[in-house]
Amino acid sequence: MKHHPDRATILAEALPYIQKYSGKTIVIKYGGNAMSSPELFEAVMSDLVLLSLVGVRLVVVHGGGPEISETLKKLGKESRFVDGLRYTDQETMDVVQMVLCGKINKNLVDTLGRRGGRALGLCGLDGGMLRAKQFKRPDGSDIGLVGEITEVDPRPVTDALEGGYIPVVSTVAQGTDGNTAYNVNADTAASKIAIALKAAKLILLTDVKGLLRDPKDESTLLPEVHVSEVPGLIKDGIISGGMIPKLDCCVESVRQGVSDALILDGRVPHSILEEMLTDTGAGTMILP
Repeated sequence: MKHHPDRATILAEALPYIQKYSGKTIVIKYGGNAMSSPELFEAVMSDLVLLSLVGVRLVVVHGGGPEISETLKKLGKESRFVDGLRYTDQETMDVVQMVLCGKINKNLVDTLGRRGGRALGLCGLDGGMLRAKQFKRPDGSDIGLVGEITEVDPRPVTDALEGGYIPVVSTVAQGTDGNTAYNVNADTAASKIAIALKAAKLILLTDVKGLLRDPKDESTLLPEVHVSEVPGLIKDGIISGGMIPKLDCCVESVRQGVSDALILDGRVPHSILEEMLTDTGAGTMILP
């Protein structure tokens, strides 16, 4: 048998981090590439189980855009996007609820279970966890049944954590301004849940290396950004496009008491473990 001194060192290095995070609540938003590639999916699942087994109170919040689009296509329905948000009529909403709260959520729960974790699937409707009103665009128009979260009741999640489960949350919310469910953004939901839980960390898994000073050059990664620096980075165009709402979620959560928030590359196998349990870390951390 070959001797790997570096492996032992890495395991030894993990101890202070395990001590730091054991018993702490970490909210992970899971979606994008890490969800669609089978190999990355397996890596993320085993990372989550490992963290859970060393005592981290993990909460997984997931999206499922591509899978929703695929199901709509099978039903002969075009996906329409307005400013990057899915236009959601009643038929689309039914599919969103079916795919997110049903297929994807239970598949995650099942996979975590098979890997040795104890997971419990929840959707924002359960116990009135996520409440929302209809989202209005700046010009006052709406994009159908898309909601803006007004309230989070974290009890279903805390109850699951107390019971030793990994809560897996799909982001469908209960409408407060009408008899309907709403499709809500998973990044925003993760940040609001992290705030409500007073989590130690929010991790948004994305399809980029993190925040890059030059988007074409991965060596220009900004490993740490303070909340106060964000407006300047937006003004200079370093944070742009789809990164702006993600950063907003991080800033909001850190401003409201989450210790730090992280934009993490979900395309790299085991980036979660590297970030949580080693000295190297990965991605961009947003600090108060």
